[in-house]
Amino acid sequence: MTPKAAASPDSVKKTPIAASAKRPVTLAIDIGGSGLKAMLLNASGEAISERERIATPAIPTSTAVLTELDKLAAALPGFDRVSVGFPGVVKRGTTYNAFNLHPTWAKFPLQAELEKRWKNPARVANDSAVQGFGAIKGEGVEMIITLGTGMGNSLFTWGRLCPGLELGHHPWKKYTYEDYIGRRGLDKYGKKRWNKHLQEAIAQTANTFNWDHLYLGGGNTKKIEFKLPENVTIVPNETGLLGGVALWKDDTLAAKL
Repeated sequence: MTPKAAASPDSVKKTPIAASAKRPVTLAIDIGGSGLKAMLLNASGEAISERERIATPAIPTSTAVLTELDKLAAALPGFDRVSVGFPGVVKRGTTYNAFNLHPTWAKFPLQAELEKRWKNPARVANDSAVQGFGAIKGEGVEMIITLGTGMGNSLFTWGRLCPGLELGHHPWKKYTYEDYIGRRGLDKYGKKRWNKHLQEAIAQTANTFNWDHLYLGGGNTKKIEFKLPENVTIVPNETGLLGGVALWKDDTLAAKL
């Protein structure tokens, strides 16, 4: 499904749910450093609305972001549950950091807050984990690296998430992975050297984790200029939303995230 162009919050119109939609319907949300995205998914994980997108507030405090999320939820009414991908460490629905957002997200009970506001059950996980659920095949060791405002990642073994991995802030070279292949690395080193660093990071993670397949997501995948290995695939941004239904497939998963 083709994503809609970014809209101002006040111009987003309500998208009704078809009577034939397979329930439960999930409101899938992706919180990013530059954009907030949302889409409705049926019980099979298929998109039943267009993707709505509004800009992340310039000062993305928890209060400011929630105000904008309320507008997205109002534009996509009739959902039965909520899945959220968040750019930071998440444990049992609480956000513990958000290096690319704002300090007010430290130990913020996002899952409980959304359930209170929208009167529906919610689950919140790291955004790269949610994108991973939308991309993986469930075969062997699979890794996701997202290239956006920061650098996110997740790791799966035979379809099961290994939670808590924050490779972006792991020391690499003189700094961290995110310093080289996140957006600030792109801005600092330029596209040519950024591509070189990304090639090196792909090789390093292959040696460290022995993954069978690597998926690359995020807006900066458009900057890639080298030929990727056969077992490395670029996935579209919508994958970060389509993985939302997977958070509800296994009740034990919620306690691990």
